[in-house]
Amino acid sequence: MQNMNPIVSIIMGSTSDLPVMEGAARILNDFEIPFEMNALSAHRTPEEVEKFSKGALERGIKVIIAAAGMAAHLPGVIASMTPLPVIGVPIKASLEGWDSILAILQMPPGIPVATVALNGSGNAAILAAQIIATGDEVMMTKIIAYKESLKQKIVKANVELSKVKFPYKTN
Repeated sequence: MQNMNPIVSIIMGSTSDLPVMEGAARILNDFEIPFEMNALSAHRTPEEVEKFSKGALERGIKVIIAAAGMAAHLPGVIASMTPLPVIGVPIKASLEGWDSILAILQMPPGIPVATVALNGSGNAAILAAQIIATGDEVMMTKIIAYKESLKQKIVKANVELSKVKFPYKTN
């Protein structure tokens, strides 16, 4: 395989977030988007977070997916130090995940973080692909095909449901 440079960076607060973030990795891999994965902590390694955030653009990163749980400051801290789009993935770690949802969602004016559902790393990867696709025709074609495949799954599901019989089912 050729030497690839990442264009998406998956950052997680700790490796305990990996089971959730593997979903993003699988989707980026399926879309053939080169990515990197690293653990950085806004609280334990703030200097490394700053170095990463300030250097991401220069390294060719186009989108950052940042996941964190509990006091989930990582996506916002990254967003405060880079001009790149940051997608936050709240991780369900405590308080049913509300602490991380609100920490990522409630950003101050001027420091946006796109926020997906709790443990929603798959949607974060799809959003990253869609962002990249705005300037990449090949990627846009892949996104369009992916969206069509979602539609076809529902069409097929309705065909299967039509075969389910109950005495009072009318369709």
